[in-house]
Amino acid sequence: MEQSYTAVVKQTDQWWIGWVEEMPGVNSQGETREELVANLQSALAEAIELNREEALAAVGTGYEEVPLES
Repeated sequence: MEQSYTAVVKQTDQWWIGWVEEMPGVNSQGETREELVANLQSALAEAIELNREEALAAVGTGYEEVPLES
């Protein structure tokens, strides 16, 4: 299931800054807009993987994963 996310990006002086609306704590910066977007994509992928690992570790065994549509 493919999920889409929205990045809010803004240029401030020499830097581009941004964050992902749907994922608190996922933010980054870059010297160019392209670098910022790449940094945000990387930070988002890491956050999703970490959240998934933490959720699975917390539940233990005997669980079922059920896909959800938004």
